[in-house]
Amino acid sequence: MSDWRETREELRAFALGLPEAREDHPWGDTVIKVGKKIFLFLGVEEPTDKWRPTFGVKLRSAAHGHALSVEGAAPSGYGLGKAGWVTVPFGAELPPSEVLLDWVEESYRAVAPKRAVKLLDELR
Repeated sequence: MSDWRETREELRAFALGLPEAREDHPWGDTVIKVGKKIFLFLGVEEPTDKWRPTFGVKLRSAAHGHALSVEGAAPSGYGLGKAGWVTVPFGAELPPSEVLLDWVEESYRAVAPKRAVKLLDELR
């Protein structure tokens, strides 16, 4: 996926297809939540001098190290990195979309209530 906007939209659409997921816009950023918990940060829709397009996911498995290996990726700010959150720039050379979608699903499973995870497992 060469265009970061296409990648962003693919992640957004996939995330919104997960049980009980919804979009929100705190702080002017786009996030996807399950219940009250964010599982995907999509950041700003357009780059500025201060902000670059990124996405953030919460990863606990080997995917955490894989995500951090993407050029420009880093533990998320505001203390979130200590809890496994990784911020990945859309402008970097990203893994295939299947890997990115796996990261989104892992992040969802990390924060979703058990009933929502059960619904997801029933759909798979």
